[in-house]
Amino acid sequence: MAFYGKYLEVIPNARLVWTNEESADGAVTTVTFEEKNGKILLVMSELYPSKQALDTAMEGMDEAMPETFAQLDEFLRNS
Repeated sequence: MAFYGKYLEVIPNARLVWTNEESADGAVTTVTFEEKNGKILLVMSELYPSKQALDTAMEGMDEAMPETFAQLDEFLRNS
């Protein structure tokens, strides 16, 4: 599955906001980065246009999110 959208906000080292436009029910995703006790806290939230869109997205989330963060971890290690 291809993922696409547009960035609505980019604050380097602090905040990213983007649209997920694969369908009309795509979420707006916000990721923030905050330093806490010498470590980086990443907070990710997604805003869906309806409860039905959220329920549909949740169906595969338990498998997709760990994979997403594993890919991010690998990317950061190699950067």
